Amino acid sequence: MNERFVQYRDKIVQYWNRFSVRQKIMFFSTLLIIIIIIIAVTMQLTKTEYEVAFQDLDSTDAAGVMNYLESSGISYRLSPDGKSISVPSTDAARVKVDIGSQGIVQDGSIGFKAFDESSSMIGSTENEFNVKYNNALNGEVEQLLRRMQGVKDAKVLVNLPKETVFATQDDQEKASASVVLSFKPGFRPNQDNIDGYFNLVKTAVPNLPVDNITITNNETELYPTAKGGQAGVSSQIEENFVLQKKFEDEVKKNVKAFLSTLTGPDKVDVLVFSKLNFDKENRKEDLVTPVDTENMKGIEISSQIISNTYTGQGNTNGGVAGTGEGDVQGYPSSTNSGNTSSEESSETRNYEVNRITKDIIASPYTVKDLTINVAVEPPDGQNTLDQATSDAIRNILVNIVRASLADSGITYTDADLTKKVSVYSQPFGTQTPAAASGGLANWMIWAIAAGAALVGGGAGYLIYRRRRKNAEEEEEDVPLQVPTEYPSIDLESVTNESQVRKQLESLAKKKPDEFVNLLRTWLADEQR
Repeated sequence: MNERFVQYRDKIVQYWNRFSVRQKIMFFSTLLIIIIIIIAVTMQLTKTEYEVAFQDLDSTDAAGVMNYLESSGISYRLSPDGKSISVPSTDAARVKVDIGSQGIVQDGSIGFKAFDESSSMIGSTENEFNVKYNNALNGEVEQLLRRMQGVKDAKVLVNLPKETVFATQDDQEKASASVVLSFKPGFRPNQDNIDGYFNLVKTAVPNLPVDNITITNNETELYPTAKGGQAGVSSQIEENFVLQKKFEDEVKKNVKAFLSTLTGPDKVDVLVFSKLNFDKENRKEDLVTPVDTENMKGIEISSQIISNTYTGQGNTNGGVAGTGEGDVQGYPSSTNSGNTSSEESSETRNYEVNRITKDIIASPYTVKDLTINVAVEPPDGQNTLDQATSDAIRNILVNIVRASLADSGITYTDADLTKKVSVYSQPFGTQTPAAASGGLANWMIWAIAAGAALVGGGAGYLIYRRRRKNAEEEEEDVPLQVPTEYPSIDLESVTNESQVRKQLESLAKKKPDEFVNLLRTWLADEQR
């Protein structure tokens, strides 16, 4: 066994000694890197991830959460400021549900859940109950306010009056409430939010009018709309300005789109000013009108005519008052007369009329005034618009203004409407059409062209230099040509000139290149 172990060891040593020093260093380095990676991955996989489960806790709620986690054997981490508690991510959801169901986190407010807790067996006194009820009411209102938009923290103090049986409901003393709010960073409440705070406190506390509620924050006191809050007014004004601007933009877009069909695109500019009536009117009208408006009569629904005639004999008083003997002054004297008669008649007619009751809610956003100014660029080759085109544009604008002011309640004449429109004819010479439509100015185009020419010239020069350099290198690398052996003619052996001529002609016909080279060789020899 030992011999076999020694053999294996010797083989391993022999195999290890085959490697160079550099290979051994690389082997150990790779092994060390692999071990480090394995350790890092193991630590990362076995690391406990913590998640913030509770934040913005006060000391009482934080202590309650910590006691619950310790008793349940759940690890946690407390932030340095003591207001946030983190738990393992795998247990975060369960911990939130358990603590929420047990009511451990009260946000510093006890609420009405305090009455669910066991109290003393002998009960509590009336004063203790009142104090406990008042604290619970304060806590409930605080919890409600913390759920409102933008509220980070709230502190409420409610003063409930003492009830007495000797006062009527109207004579009872009213409750009062003082509230201090802290808002989240960057949040500024508008008037709607402020009215919501006041309404929540008012409805949560019995017999509490809005006038007895005071709400403040770290900067100033908040007021509801009923007590002169200005946030609602300012927001309404901003909304009115937005609506007015939207109306003007709509009129401008429609006028410009229509006139562009007459003058061409980008040759019309429109300026619109308006005044809108944002008053909303509610009124009730009780009207009585006749059915027959021509005769100013209604429908006759009933008629009654009574006529009575009386006849008889007797004395009647007559004569001048107080003139006879024995007469009483101021009374008529008595005279004797014969037969008397009298008549009595009466007529009653009942008419039915129209009785109209109207509940009118007048819609706001009525146009009270409108002015349209139009600038038109004349056609090419003209300095101004012709009169016919100018009058046509003016008539179009007058019709638009007349239709917009139809519900203003004011009757405008044609002369008044003409004063509310204006048409100007002037060239838009400040920019070229290309620049007006978003193109480039002339000087920019020339500058770009010059730059492109310079770049092109530089590039061409570099290409020329490079080609020239390559050509020179190719000439240097070309090997020397081997001297060509030209055919020779033995002139000494030839005695006849005709034979020499025939040989030259035959060489020129059969081998013209060699003939030319032969002539060059003769010429070179003669020059030497």
